[in-house]
Amino acid sequence: MEKIEKELCPFCNNKTLTLIEDQIDIPYFGKCYLFSMSCSSCNYNKSDVEAEERKEPTRYTFEVKTKKDLSVRVIKSSEATIKVPELKMSVTPGPASEGYISNVEGVLERFKKIIESERDIAEDDETRIKAKNLLKKLWKVMLGEVSVKIIIEDPSGNSAIISKDAKVEKLKIK
Repeated sequence: MEKIEKELCPFCNNKTLTLIEDQIDIPYFGKCYLFSMSCSSCNYNKSDVEAEERKEPTRYTFEVKTKKDLSVRVIKSSEATIKVPELKMSVTPGPASEGYISNVEGVLERFKKIIESERDIAEDDETRIKAKNLLKKLWKVMLGEVSVKIIIEDPSGNSAIISKDAKVEKLKIK
């Protein structure tokens, strides 16, 4: 692991940015590189995961049915789109897109933060009510009372849902 500290942060211009690069071998996936930047002054944080080799474009579909499914490992590259159709939500790649290694619960927590943010900044009651209903549904998913599908589409093939129950298929790129 390589760690570089006291670099200049591009956001707050303090020399409090830490850069980390690490290499790990992920079972069923191969050699990957982890990159992260974090600033202790302004709390800026950016991370990414890159596989050593580019693979076939892939689509993973996994149905979250029980609380046990929340612990299933998820690897998302910065090029991947992640969707939860039952919540009518997706996160698409772009300049701010991050790669990460997490689990299903961590993915759902990321969606929860997005919904909470939408609820908190909403200026109309209808948007707030929709957000509250989505949060209730998400809560029931976390309790194992409601099932949802998580779909990851990755043109680089460097994302995965590591479960024997995950459906893996070739992604057709348009």
